[in-house]
Amino acid sequence: MKKIIKHTVWMLVALFAIVSCAPQEADKYSLEALNTITDDQLSYSQAISDQSDNVITFKNTSQLSTTEYVITWDLGNGVKKTGKDESIVAQYPFKGDYTVTMTVANNNTSASKSAVIRIADNDFRLLDVPVYNNLTGGSSDPDGKTWVFDQYNNFTKEVVDAVSPFKEKIEDPNLKSVAFDIKGHMGLGPQNSYGQNWWGAAPEDKKAWTMYDYKFTFKQSSSLDLKIETKGDGYGRKASASSVGKFDVEEEIADDAFFPYNGGDYSFSIAEGGQFPQITLTGNAFMGYYCGNQTYDIIYQTDKVMALRVDNYTEKQDWVFIYCLQELNVPKPKPLKAVPLKEDFEKETASVVFSFDNMGEFADSFYSNPHPTVPNASKKVFLYEKTNAFYSNVFFMAENYKFDLKKQNKIRVKVYIPSNNDYTTENKTAGTWISESRLRPQLAVKLHNSSLGGDAYTTQTEIVKKDLQTDKWLQLEFDFSNAADRQDYDKIVLQFGGEGHEGRGFFFFDDFEFAE
Repeated sequence: MKKIIKHTVWMLVALFAIVSCAPQEADKYSLEALNTITDDQLSYSQAISDQSDNVITFKNTSQLSTTEYVITWDLGNGVKKTGKDESIVAQYPFKGDYTVTMTVANNNTSASKSAVIRIADNDFRLLDVPVYNNLTGGSSDPDGKTWVFDQYNNFTKEVVDAVSPFKEKIEDPNLKSVAFDIKGHMGLGPQNSYGQNWWGAAPEDKKAWTMYDYKFTFKQSSSLDLKIETKGDGYGRKASASSVGKFDVEEEIADDAFFPYNGGDYSFSIAEGGQFPQITLTGNAFMGYYCGNQTYDIIYQTDKVMALRVDNYTEKQDWVFIYCLQELNVPKPKPLKAVPLKEDFEKETASVVFSFDNMGEFADSFYSNPHPTVPNASKKVFLYEKTNAFYSNVFFMAENYKFDLKKQNKIRVKVYIPSNNDYTTENKTAGTWISESRLRPQLAVKLHNSSLGGDAYTTQTEIVKKDLQTDKWLQLEFDFSNAADRQDYDKIVLQFGGEGHEGRGFFFFDDFEFAE
C-alpha cells in the first residue's frame, strides 16, 4: 500500500510540473514564432507619381505580428536607406532596369522581398529643378560644385532667418520652443526639432579634427555623382558608427567615434514631395559626421549655402549641419576698432602684451631702467635682445579686431640705444637682397595683416627711425596717417637693429602708446 501511495504521489508531482511548465514553454515558442519574419510574409506596393513615370513610391504592405523591426530599402539606383520608414520615394532620371529590395529585420530574423522595375525612358526633367541645380550646378557644369563645412559660421544667421517660419508647423508643444534653434555649422537637438538646442558648434570648434578638410563635390551628367575627399579621418556617433555604419572604429571619446575614412566616389538621389527635399547617399558616404543615417533633409538651400538635418534614430536626436561653397569658407572680417594701447611696464603683468619672435633669453618686459634720467626716469622698462636670427622682433596682435587707422594712427615710444653694441661688424645675411649687414642703431615699426601669416611683410606699412642717438632716452613718434585707408592691419611689429642679418644687440624701450 505504501508503495502504491508513494508511486501515486510522484505521478502527481510530475503531472503538476508538466501542467505548470507547459504554458510558459508554449508561450516562449509561440512568441518566437510571432517575432520571426519570413520572406513570404513580406510585400510592398508601388505607386507611380503624377509628376513622372520615373518617380515611384514604395510602401511596406506586409502584415506582421510585430512592430519591433527596422526596414532597409535598396532602391536599385545606388540609394540604400535603413530606418523606420514604412515608405520611400524613389526617382529614376535614367532609363533601365532596377532591382528594388525591401529587407525587414528584428533581433531574431531578417527577410527580404525584391522586384525588378523597368524605367522605359530617361526623364532629365527630374534633374532640371532648383534642388539639383543648386547642389550640382546643373548639367551645364560638368565639374559640379564643391561644398565644405561653414566652419566660421558665416551663414548661420542666414539659415536661422530662413527656417524660422517653419516653427509654426511644429505641433508638439514640447518641441515648438526649441524647433529650428540653430547655433552653428554642426550641432544636435531633440528628435524632430530640426535644430541644435542641445549644442551648436562655435566657429572652428572642431579645428583639432580634419573635418574641415572634407570636400563634397556633387555633379550630374549621365549619372548623379558625389566625390568625397578627406585626410583619411572619419568621425561619427559612438552609438552607430560601428553597429550601423560598419566603420572600423579605432577610438571613442565621450559620444564621438573615430575611424579611418578615405572618402571615395558615390552616387546620390533626391526625393521631393515631403516638407523638405531629401538627399540620400550611397555606399558608406556621409556628410562629414556620421549619425547612423544616410538620408538628409535639405532644410535650407541656395546656390551657395545648404543646411541638412539628419534623424539619428538610434539615439533619438536631430543633427543639423551647414555647408557652403568652398570659396566662401573664409574667416569673418574682423571689425574696425580704435582701441587705445598704453604700457609703461611698471607692473609684472602688462596690459599690452608683446609676443617674442626669436628674442634672446634675456628679453624681459619687466627690466630695471639702465639709465633712469629725463625723459624716462621710470623704474622698469622693456629689455629687447636681438639674436642672430635674421628677423627677430616683438609684436602686439589684436585678437578680435582690425585697427581703425582713421581714428588712431600714431605710435609713440621711448627708446634707449646702448653705444656698446657692435655696430661695425659685417654679419652674415639672409640673402643678396639685404643691403645692410651691420647691426644698426635704429627702430622700425611695422603694421601687418596677421591673416597673411609669413607673407604679411608683402602688404606691410613700415616706418624706420635710423641713426638714433645712443646712451640716452629718446621720445619717438611713428605717424601712420598715410595708411589711414587700410583696414586689414591688426599687428604692430617693433624691430630694433635692422633685419636680415645675424648681428646681435641689446635695446630698451618704454612708455609704448598707440593713440590718435
